[in-house]
Amino acid sequence: MSYSVFESEIEVRPDDIDMNNHVHYSKYLDYLLAARYHQMKNNYKMSMEEFIERGFSWVASRAEIDFKRAIKLNDKVFVRTQIESVNGAQVTVKFWIVKGENKKVAEEGRVVYTMISITSGRPTRIPPDIIEKYSV
Repeated sequence: MSYSVFESEIEVRPDDIDMNNHVHYSKYLDYLLAARYHQMKNNYKMSMEEFIERGFSWVASRAEIDFKRAIKLNDKVFVRTQIESVNGAQVTVKFWIVKGENKKVAEEGRVVYTMISITSGRPTRIPPDIIEKYSV
């Protein structure tokens, strides 16, 4: 199955910049989290609040990032994401952080998220209606 690619613009803040005058490596996961939160609500039409109301949450089980180009303070940045696979309690999301002025990929990677039950804290299989909603 092929899933849609969604894109969110991210503002680079002065406190994102490190002593080398570019975005600190730890901020890229923050950018991804902000984009996914935005896309859950606006593109998939199921916000994080709706997951919580149903007794679910998400935890990151694995993350990998390939750093290709530096991002600096005045760069326009977009985060593109695409679901790669859904399996049991897990979803793998590919992402690309793109510099807006030249549309070149600055970072790319993937994160495995695991759905958990809020009450038990244990992994729980992703319900079919959620899989359907996210299969766009």
